[in-house]
Formats: sequence, structure tokens, C-alpha cells
Amino acid sequence: MFEAWTKPELFKKWWVPKSMGMTLVSCEMDVRTGGKYRLVFGQGMAFFGTYTEVTPHSRLVWTNEEGGDNTSVTTVTFEEKGDKTLLVVSELYPSKKALDAAGGAADGLVETFEQLDELLVTLGASAGRA
Repeated sequence: MFEAWTKPELFKKWWVPKSMGMTLVSCEMDVRTGGKYRLVFGQGMAFFGTYTEVTPHSRLVWTNEEGGDNTSVTTVTFEEKGDKTLLVVSELYPSKKALDAAGGAADGLVETFEQLDELLVTLGASAGRA
């Protein structure tokens, strides 16, 4: 699962909810502490920031800097539970105003994580054939 979050060729396959009709046209990810990322969508919208912590296979922390003064921090942890992985995602905003300005970004996460599940099933099936 960690690779799905850290390899651009995999990340592009699941990150954007298909129902939004958006296309991720560029996905640059230098996944290391201090590394940068930049996601650019077909509509010219970009998300970018810095990885502040990268612990392979267990934790990613990055800033979301496109909000200017409303920079938020996303933390993702991965915990192996037998043949499953417990994934915990949290976002820390500097204020309630910044959280409100983010709008319904969390609404698309259900679909996004369903797409991640589909990718992981596909990757598992591919690994089984190798």
C-alpha cells in the first residue's frame, strides 16, 4: 500500500475521484523528507507542498501549501494487521476558518479510497501471476 502513495505512476491511478471529471495531468513526487510534490489538474489547478516526514512503509507527513496562509498538514500512517493494512489519514488545519475554506475536500475521500482498494486488488492479482 505504501507504494500506491509514493510512486507517481500508481498514485495517478487512484487519487482523483472519477466522478469529479478531473484529470491529473502531472504528478511530480520526490518522496523523501524535505522532498517536494506537485499535482496539476487539467483545469490548471495545482496542489503542492513538502514531505516533512517519510518513514518507509509506516508514515508519510506532508504540507499542503497551495492555501497560502492556510497551509495544512496531512499525516498518513500504515499499520500491518495480518494480511490487511490499517490506514489512518489526518489533516491538521491552522484554524477553523482554514478548515472551512477547504470546503468539501473530504467528501471525495470515500470514492478515492474505493479506487485505491480497486488498484490494490489489481496489483495483488498481478503479483500473484508473476
